[in-house]
Amino acid sequence: MRGRRTARSTGRSTALLATLAMLTAVTACDSGSDEQDGDPASQEAPASSSPTVPPTPSERLGLTEGWGPDRAELDRAATVARRMRLPDLAGQVIVAEWRGTAAPVQLVRSLHLGGVIAFDSNVVSATQVRGVNAALTRQVPRKWPLFLGVDQEGGVVERLRGAATRLPTFMSAGAADDPALTERAYAASGAELRGLGFTVDFAPDADVTSGPGDPTIGSRAASSRPADVAEHVVAAARGFAGAGVLPVIKHFPGHGSVPVDSHLTLPVQTRSVEELDAADLVPFRAAVEAGLPAVMVGHLDVRAVDPRVPSSLSRPVVTGLLRDELGFDGLVVTDSLAMAGVTRGRTPGRVAVQAVRAGSDVLLMPPAPAVARAALVEAVRSGTLPRRRLEQAAARQIALLTHLAGPRGKPVGSARAASRALSAAAVTVTDGACSGRLVGDTLHAYGDPGAVSTFTAAAQGAGLTVLLRRSPPAALVQADPRPQRRKGERRKKFEKRLRAWKKADTARARRLEAWTAREEARLAAGTPIGFTGYRDAPVDGTIAVATDSPWVLGQVGAPTRIATYGDTPGAMAALVDVLTGAATAPGRLPVKVAGVARPGC
Repeated sequence: MRGRRTARSTGRSTALLATLAMLTAVTACDSGSDEQDGDPASQEAPASSSPTVPPTPSERLGLTEGWGPDRAELDRAATVARRMRLPDLAGQVIVAEWRGTAAPVQLVRSLHLGGVIAFDSNVVSATQVRGVNAALTRQVPRKWPLFLGVDQEGGVVERLRGAATRLPTFMSAGAADDPALTERAYAASGAELRGLGFTVDFAPDADVTSGPGDPTIGSRAASSRPADVAEHVVAAARGFAGAGVLPVIKHFPGHGSVPVDSHLTLPVQTRSVEELDAADLVPFRAAVEAGLPAVMVGHLDVRAVDPRVPSSLSRPVVTGLLRDELGFDGLVVTDSLAMAGVTRGRTPGRVAVQAVRAGSDVLLMPPAPAVARAALVEAVRSGTLPRRRLEQAAARQIALLTHLAGPRGKPVGSARAASRALSAAAVTVTDGACSGRLVGDTLHAYGDPGAVSTFTAAAQGAGLTVLLRRSPPAALVQADPRPQRRKGERRKKFEKRLRAWKKADTARARRLEAWTAREEARLAAGTPIGFTGYRDAPVDGTIAVATDSPWVLGQVGAPTRIATYGDTPGAMAALVDVLTGAATAPGRLPVKVAGVARPGC
């Protein structure tokens, strides 16, 4: 299974180049007054002399099956979209962020939004989140589900901390390399999300990380091997979909091989079309072939396809590369339209219209939803955007959400158990013994505070003693201020006070030194375990643990080095089992790490 590669032919690359050249030429010649080129909803069927069956409502919009909804669901959605007032139709393709912790009912109602996305600031508890989603569903009456989304990948991207089970990073799936386990884990997570009222999760990542120079994706990718990423993306997405939650794979055409973050600027993708086809596009192609329902397009300057245009706004990328070349007929979602990679030099209204013209169906988080909606309405009324393009976009969304809202299959087990099972299969020992007890009964844990706290609870639960560095008493740290000579005070009296202060300060310093020596002696009784978390400087020890990307393990000198790919309770419990010899570490590095002894046991 590991190391498998997908064969690629010169003919396919040639066809891809030809397709992109055609789309680029169309875009270059487009005056913006008639946006029907490349729009399936605007193309007429060829004339025929033989009798033909009239097209159904969804066929008129160019909608096809094979990515989720059946023809009946597509037709119902197309009919709903055709009957919408234009302002409501424009609002339907927008999914907005919101402020506060109360249900944003008025925001969704007033703009007829397709839905909203929840972030950390909107979350208090599971009960509160469930109540928000229930209120939206109840108080915004529609005959189809709302787009109630969340960015819950696991690892560093988890918006529901404290309200849902924590998953480790997606790189855990690559390290465990068991697609069936991946599907079960994400099915369990999806079932929990659906129980909270969510209908959409913006996960998993289909990006292929390029290594330590990848500042944005890293452990959010399953691997640096395209075929492995493809396998686990399909498995995770099927898990979500099977639980009734729409998985949105991201960030097309691949964010793992660019050196900057699109939240901050527009990254430049310098790879050729052939290089993209051999690496970044592999997971997305596999996703399309597997019939996955939704893809998020990122904000990247893909120089080989449409130079200096964000991919989310590019017809050669969205319509040409994703739809025409890869054959994707499902729902296309933009990445957040509030990110610097797409906002610089562009107005919110222009961005919204350009994204829909490019082929996107859902506009995620425009910085001014009302402005975006008004711009879409004006574009249709002025003739620069066909109404049928909006109908097509809205119909895809409505049909897909309706399709996934149906009854689910058999129960998949608890998300907590699934999270722990995934971490137990992923934990990797790159240096040191592969079996047996690696520590004594007493440990000294330090480094990343979150990991140390979670590890301590797991270790104590297993009967281990965990020593943590304490802060010295305030009386030993906070020195009295140096005395100043008072107005009119005799010199001798001042010097006497100064000598007394110096004596007291020296005594305090000695007590602090003695306290520190005792503290060091206390900690020396435990095996030193250093935890390195997300974007931390490497933390060394007798045992070094990387709880996010494993590349830091090549920068430490610890005789024992372990990657857990997460600092969740499940990941730390799996680590404790390995340290005590209760379990072996079955995982293997899904990326190359220079400076370690081996990829795993």
